[in-house]
Amino acid sequence: MAETLLFNALRQAIDEEMARDQRVFVLGEDVGHYGGSYKVTKDLYQKYGELRVLDTPIAENSFTGLAVGAAMTGLRPIIEGMNMGFLLLAFNQIANNAGMLRYTSGGNFKIPMVIRGPGGVGRQLGAEHSQRLEAYFHAVPGLKIVACSTPYNAKGLLKSAIRDDNPVLFFEHVLLYNLKEYLPDREYLVPLDKAEIVRPGKDVTILTYSRMRHHCLQALKQLEKEGCDPEIIDLISLKPFDMETISNSIRKTHRVIIVEECMKTGGIAAELIALINEQLFDELDAPVVRLSSQDIPTPYNGTLERLTIVQPPQIVEAVKNMLALKV
Repeated sequence: MAETLLFNALRQAIDEEMARDQRVFVLGEDVGHYGGSYKVTKDLYQKYGELRVLDTPIAENSFTGLAVGAAMTGLRPIIEGMNMGFLLLAFNQIANNAGMLRYTSGGNFKIPMVIRGPGGVGRQLGAEHSQRLEAYFHAVPGLKIVACSTPYNAKGLLKSAIRDDNPVLFFEHVLLYNLKEYLPDREYLVPLDKAEIVRPGKDVTILTYSRMRHHCLQALKQLEKEGCDPEIIDLISLKPFDMETISNSIRKTHRVIIVEECMKTGGIAAELIALINEQLFDELDAPVVRLSSQDIPTPYNGTLERLTIVQPPQIVEAVKNMLALKV
C-alpha cells in the first residue's frame, strides 16, 4: 500500500482507465499542457497525446456538447470543470442532452460520460467559486450524482463512473485534494450507488457527504467523550440515494441528523427528509434535523465564510439536543 493524496488518487483512476480502454479521453480547460488546475491530469498529455487529452477553449457549453456527441458515438469522455460553478454555463447540455438522450432516443444511444471537478466552499474563493451544484442537478432525470470524500473512495468511484454507461456528475471538494490515505496496490472499484457506514452506532443516525464527513468525524471526538454513540453514514451516492443502508440505520437509531454543505432551501437534505418521512415516518422518535449552509452567496471574508457553513460544534450541539429528548 502507498500513501496517496486525493488528487493523485483521481489521477491514478483516470490513468488506469485510459490505459485500459482507448475510448476514454479527457477534455477541459488547461487539462493538457498545464495538467489541470489542481493537477489531476498532470503528465497525462505527455503520455496519451493531444487526441486523448484535449485542451478546450473557455466555452463550457461547447465542449460539454462535444462530449455528449462523442459519448453517443461510443467514446467515453471525462469532462474536467476547472470549477464546477462554471458548468452552469453547460446546464442545457447536461440536462437536455446528457440526461435525456438515452431516454428520448428509445435506448438507441448510451451516454457514458463523466463530468468532474472541484466545488464546495474553499478558503476565500468568493461566491462564484464556492458553488455547490449537487442540488441544482438533483432534479434532472437521467443523471447519476456522486460525491467523493476520501482518496480511497475517490479512486474507486471515479473508475466505476468512467465504466458506467450513463452520465455521472462526480463532485470533488476543493479542500479535500490534499487529503492523504493509504491505497491498495491492487485494482479496486467502489459502487456508485452505495453509502458507506463510516462509524456504526445506536443513538442517532448522522447522514452526510463530501467534506462534511470530516466535520462529523471531528464532532465525533467530543461526542464520544460525552458518552454519545452516533452512527455516521457517508451518502456518497446523491442520486440515487442508498435508501437500504439509510433505512436499516434509522430502524436501529430512530433519530436522524443530516449534515450538508449544500444550501438549506431545496438542498440534498430537503429531498432526503421528504423520502425519510414518506418511507420511515413510523420509525422516527423525533423530527429529522438538518444542518445546512446559510442561504446566501458565500462571503469572501474568511470569518463570515466560516459562519455560512456547518462547523463541528454545531453538530455536537444538534446531537446532544436530540438525545436530550430521548425518553
